[in-house]
Amino acid sequence: MASTSVSRVVPASPERVWNLIGGFHALPDWLPFIPESSPLEGGRARRLRTPEGDVIVERMVAFSEAERHYAYAILEAPFPVTGYVADLRVHAVPGQPEVAEVVWSGRFVPDGAGEAEVVELFDGIYRDGLEALHGTLTG
Repeated sequence: MASTSVSRVVPASPERVWNLIGGFHALPDWLPFIPESSPLEGGRARRLRTPEGDVIVERMVAFSEAERHYAYAILEAPFPVTGYVADLRVHAVPGQPEVAEVVWSGRFVPDGAGEAEVVELFDGIYRDGLEALHGTLTG
């Protein structure tokens, strides 16, 4: 199993960041490469659409409002992986109440591609996503 993790410090309180990204269907609010999220299974799953029309179906597998994180599994996607589970977390930065650290991590089994290639793919997705989050918070 392979894994990767990317973190980014953003200029907003943990509460503000979580209010923006903590909703399981909130990706279109801050992630430009996911302009559409439709709830499935009473909201426990989501059907995402990319600007190119690709569909990604994910199911929430853990959620904690108090700890400001959720985890999700990919059920359907155009990615060369199986067993994908990711986690999105917001942490306070000690002594800096108007700053938060966001960590996006995932673990998966490469399927049809090399481990380094798939790790690079998700590193890029997470890095670009957290950069977009930073832009949304400062824009």
